[in-house]
Amino acid sequence: MSCASGPSVKTTCPYCGVGCGIIATPQQDGSVEIKGDPEHPANFGRLCSKGSALGETVSKEDRLLYPEVDGRRTDWDTALDLVAEKFSSAIAEYGPDSVAFYVSGQILTEDYYVANKLMKGFIGSANIDTNSRLCMASSVAGHKRAFGSDTVPGTYEDLEQADLVVLTGSNLAWCHPVIYQRLAAAKEARPHIKVVLIDPRRTMSADIADLHLAICPDGDVALFNGLLDHLARTAVLDRDYIEANTNGLAEALLCAQSMAGNVVADTGLSREEIDAFFDLFASTRKTVTVYSQGVNQSSCGTDKVNAILNCHLATGRIGRPGMGPFSITGQPNAMGGREVGGLANMLAAHMDLGNPEHSKIVQSFWQSPDLAMQPGLKAVDMFRAVADGRIKALWIMATNPADSLPDAGAVEEAISNCPFVVVSDVIHSTDTVRHAHVKLPAAAWGEKDGTVTNSERRISRQKRFLELPGEVKPDWWHLAEVARRMGHDEAFSYSGPAEIFREHASLSAERNDGARDFDIGGLKAISDADYDALAPVQWPVKSADDLSDQRFFAGGNFFTPDHKARFLAVSNPDERTRDADHPLILNTGRIRDHWHTMTRTGRSPRNSSHMGEPYCEIHPADALRHGISEASLVEVSNAQGHCLVRAMISTRQQEGSVFVPMHWTDQFASSGRVDTLVAPETDPVSGQPASKNVAVAIRAARMKIFGFLVSRDKPDPCWSAYWALARINNGWRMEFALSDADLNGFVEAACGKPLATAAQRLTSDQPYLNRAIWLESGQLDTALFTASQPVAVSRSWMVGRFEASADERVPTGLLAGRPGVDQPDKGPIVCSCFAVGANQIRAAIGEGHRDVAAIGKATCAGTNCGSCKSEISGLIHEASPIAAE
Repeated sequence: MSCASGPSVKTTCPYCGVGCGIIATPQQDGSVEIKGDPEHPANFGRLCSKGSALGETVSKEDRLLYPEVDGRRTDWDTALDLVAEKFSSAIAEYGPDSVAFYVSGQILTEDYYVANKLMKGFIGSANIDTNSRLCMASSVAGHKRAFGSDTVPGTYEDLEQADLVVLTGSNLAWCHPVIYQRLAAAKEARPHIKVVLIDPRRTMSADIADLHLAICPDGDVALFNGLLDHLARTAVLDRDYIEANTNGLAEALLCAQSMAGNVVADTGLSREEIDAFFDLFASTRKTVTVYSQGVNQSSCGTDKVNAILNCHLATGRIGRPGMGPFSITGQPNAMGGREVGGLANMLAAHMDLGNPEHSKIVQSFWQSPDLAMQPGLKAVDMFRAVADGRIKALWIMATNPADSLPDAGAVEEAISNCPFVVVSDVIHSTDTVRHAHVKLPAAAWGEKDGTVTNSERRISRQKRFLELPGEVKPDWWHLAEVARRMGHDEAFSYSGPAEIFREHASLSAERNDGARDFDIGGLKAISDADYDALAPVQWPVKSADDLSDQRFFAGGNFFTPDHKARFLAVSNPDERTRDADHPLILNTGRIRDHWHTMTRTGRSPRNSSHMGEPYCEIHPADALRHGISEASLVEVSNAQGHCLVRAMISTRQQEGSVFVPMHWTDQFASSGRVDTLVAPETDPVSGQPASKNVAVAIRAARMKIFGFLVSRDKPDPCWSAYWALARINNGWRMEFALSDADLNGFVEAACGKPLATAAQRLTSDQPYLNRAIWLESGQLDTALFTASQPVAVSRSWMVGRFEASADERVPTGLLAGRPGVDQPDKGPIVCSCFAVGANQIRAAIGEGHRDVAAIGKATCAGTNCGSCKSEISGLIHEASPIAAE
């Protein structure tokens, strides 16, 4: 990273599929100032808490800076020659299907394009899949079944122009916060807008919902089938649109009618709730349905998608302002990966494997010697093939499947036993990278140069504003250099990302003439200078003169053979198998301030200030039934595996279900890898894993001692049965718990430090708080608190002591673990942007500030990214007096 100050650069956020524009300005001290780009049409200057904290994630700490072979540094030629030789020899001996690429929505479109071209066009196998399989494959499959193409019809503006927005399987407030804030602002400006939230949990998105439907897991097909039947019975169907532009309504409607009588039982909702939703949808023409992982991550995810699409097609509510189904993607370039054929069952430019005409187009354009003609292995099946030895050589790029795939323990074992594994990554130590034979240092977010496409089909530039450190190279370069060493020099002699983009754009227009939805042929002759200056543009871009935003399907013209959309008759899924030993339903997902497996957000103290350890959200009745108390530890388990996490008891959670976040890995917690519990069960159409409906058991974990540690040095937690690490400014914090067997190890680990005295006292079984602090040159260096129950100290106050300047005296209240009466205790952090705690917000409420805007003026909370506004609303509601009945 360059330490010289640099000019401001407009780039794109590397987190969710919203695709926010960012202005990054390198500072003289090596830091980076981050602001939202007010001119970017996705966010208009807004950023969420993760985006706002991006400047804290660009350090070189634990960076992979040089190629390595078998753990030893080497040069690029040696590493690349070895990769080419191992892949070539596997192909020669076992055939092209003996090798595979597993890539990521974190790489850029240009990287994706080269990877897909190499595997499908020149190796001759379709064994390239992506972690986007885990988040949006069911949407792709549903789109293709209904529309004949993987087309998202609308734009973000539709959510602001609608009179009804249905959020189903989408915690928009935490997973796509900027779009949530756009919707919240629209609702404030037009109060008649109605919002319906369909989710088993009362998530933070319920803050603006007029109706929350706490549906049972996988009840979506039943609900939308019931809605289709209701629309038909109440004569809301758009018969003209149906007749002119669709096929198959009769069969879909017959199927829906046959199940309509069971909609209450199949959804777990009351008749009154169902009727309220049906009447609202039927009476509101301008309706948008937003769906995400709660729909997609299911063994019936594709059917859920088609049940939603059926309702929009039946009412003609598609492709018009304020109307349409809207699939919002989880990753910054999931859409770009779809464009280039990054999935194992797709060809580039939205063309289809198995379609002879499409194969001719692609093979001719690429001058491919051996184009793959059959779909390859989807993600879950790919790692099964790694495990059983069919895959001899595997290349993983910019993703961490040892944590993120279902049955993660078995996946990690498969990777560790694969004969040859290459990993291109930014981080030197992840749960996947540690098993690589060859490690290739890749460019990080601030060093990347290329394009991404967001959920509304908008292509944006991701520009480099930091120099490539060490011997780091971009992903497309890794791929092209290996391709050249495998004998394909002419086809992969790229000079840079602009040349790759031009080829990608040219292929999209090749023999298209409106036959395919994806067409950016208007950019195929873009110059390097114009590519560098490319403003965000929504596809299709059929000519260089037409850069206007567009919607699809208002007038039909679908990409099926007869140009008509297809209704799908979809049935309710079979009930998931449960037993007395595993009576609860596990739902996994994201939280507000962390991202995927924390390789980026785990570097940011701000991102860890809101939630510093993995947790299990449990309904109070289930907690009571299983003897689990607030902040105790809980083991979540099934036949697949187990995890040990903190208990969070909440009425937001549906009784009979639990929620555990997906983010924690072996790098940050002792046993937080929740995907070890998820079975490798997939949707039969899309191949997407079912991560939202997993049978589990919970039990209270009995611990001898609980502890909280803050330290300037990163602790080594090897002595602890439970631990969770998080960064703080100038140091680390760690929650831990000790079993009887851990005590001696803890005493030995502390030996030689002032902590040893406190550690030895633990054996006395004293129920009170034990405390120890260690000062270095008059400043706090380490503080330790232990007790026989979860430690009651003010974490935010203790963390703040590490931010004190060198000339500040050490507060006398340190041993108490909380401030004295003359010092404020902000409480648990709610607003991570300004480090505002719950106690500060409660105090402002007590002073008479009774709405979110007033709280913002008083405390600054919620005035930057706005991601915490839902929690602020919750605190206001919590403090409101209940009217007497």
